[in-house]
Amino acid sequence: MKINGSRPWDIQVHNENFYNRVLSEGTLGIGESYMDSWWDCDELDEMMSRLLKAGAEKAVSKNWVTAIHVLKSKILNLQTKSKAKKVTEEHYDIDDNLYMAFLDPYNQYTCGYFKDVDKSDLNKAQENKMDLICRKIKLKSSDRVLDIGCGWGGLAKWISEKYGCEILGVNIADGQVEYAKKHISSPRVEIRNMDYRDVPKLIDGKFDKVVSIGMVEHVGPKNYRSFFEVVQKVMKPDGLFLLQNCGLDVSRSTIEPWIEKYIFPHGSIPSPVQLTMAFEGLFVLEDWHNIGAHYDSTLMAWWRKFDQAWPKFKEQYGNRFYRMFRYYLLSCAGSFRARDMQLHQTVYSPKGVPGGYAPER
Repeated sequence: MKINGSRPWDIQVHNENFYNRVLSEGTLGIGESYMDSWWDCDELDEMMSRLLKAGAEKAVSKNWVTAIHVLKSKILNLQTKSKAKKVTEEHYDIDDNLYMAFLDPYNQYTCGYFKDVDKSDLNKAQENKMDLICRKIKLKSSDRVLDIGCGWGGLAKWISEKYGCEILGVNIADGQVEYAKKHISSPRVEIRNMDYRDVPKLIDGKFDKVVSIGMVEHVGPKNYRSFFEVVQKVMKPDGLFLLQNCGLDVSRSTIEPWIEKYIFPHGSIPSPVQLTMAFEGLFVLEDWHNIGAHYDSTLMAWWRKFDQAWPKFKEQYGNRFYRMFRYYLLSCAGSFRARDMQLHQTVYSPKGVPGGYAPER
């Protein structure tokens, strides 16, 4: 990569203060200076991929902003019940129409599965993902299912349509819960505004299958153990639990400062070590599947749809929001392209599947 170069992934610097800002503020300064139009890049996703492959993140991470950010996450529990509401209020409870403009018909705000699917076909990739989840938990029509962090209820709707299961979705994002209740008419689907920690106390009976898709990133390292304990308490002894989450190859207590400030407050991406320590003695790990390469295609599809729909939202949100969302989607695409970030699907059983678990792909 070359500063002010001619290639589409080269940064074009418009404000010379950009360099000092990056040195003093690290990755937060890079993201905020882009939002402030201090620099541009035609292929921001490819730029980020190349920077990460070259190890540039380490060079800009040693600064006071990052140090305070990490220290705070180590000392405090940033994912208590009250603090967990912050991410829903700042990221998920904005206008539903904005999300619906770039998501698929089932409103899947997590990685799709593009196996044998054209990279432009987001809808089919998300249906493939939901189908894969159902096959991995060996879903049957007689199963009672719990969806922890159910988003806008798309997976619950899919499961009820395809399998006829009884399914409960729990979520603390007010807007998502309201949307799901309004748009899902099946009597087999119940959506409740509830913290996952309250499920064992407030819900009667146990579940045959439990899924949690893209939610554990909001649970936090200090709560991973209690998260798995909750799942164990509400599952039948012969049940299966599928967890889908973004993953890092190095254990950290918090996420990158810009993402934490603007996209996912108090978020934390687990490493395999952090998760395995959390479920030790509670579950048998039956399957671990890394589909992180598919998130690059998912994010790029979201970006194309977001950019196409933007004229309808321009007056409401403004140019700085547009640049924020562009930086968010494309920098994350670059991160998954560089394999700096992963996307894991793991399957657990309380006692081990008799005769062994048959993986699905």
